[in-house]
Amino acid sequence: MNANLQLAETVEALRRGGVIAYPTEAVWGLGCDPFHQTALTRLLALKQRDPAKGVILVAADMDQFAPWLEGLSDQQLDTLAASWPGPNTWLVPDNGHTPALVRGDHDRVALRVSDHPGVQALCRAFGGPLVSTSANHAGEPPAMSEAQIRQFFADELDAIVPGALGGNPRPSTIRDLLSGTTLRS
Repeated sequence: MNANLQLAETVEALRRGGVIAYPTEAVWGLGCDPFHQTALTRLLALKQRDPAKGVILVAADMDQFAPWLEGLSDQQLDTLAASWPGPNTWLVPDNGHTPALVRGDHDRVALRVSDHPGVQALCRAFGGPLVSTSANHAGEPPAMSEAQIRQFFADELDAIVPGALGGNPRPSTIRDLLSGTTLRS
């Protein structure tokens, strides 16, 4: 199947509320439409993840996060722009735009603009940010290959996007935009 057709079919699966797996900068990720409650619930169940923890949103560019960035200062926007695209996830104050299952029990939402070409293409084709959480069961190591995705999740996914990992040795750094505190390096 050609790449464009496969991408179109993946986007259609996302629009129907599907859960997908795709390679990211460092590990394989699970994703879905962040505004599709059933998809989010299913993704969290597949992962066996506590909904209170929330999940990261990933985008192709900063413009895709415009609704989440409303209300931030110019300095805060400059901080984000200087680190994106890249392996930097920022906890940004939730301005009411974020679905509860994305945010979890937090007053912030985790955002990352990916520098992975496959993730960028996926978000552009979808037309907005996607959920991005490591493809594993809670407490287990993340999948590092398509073969592991199939082993971990068998036929429970609606699509698997082929491709290679981005080559980062570990998942993204997570920082709080308000305090500057690094939560994961």
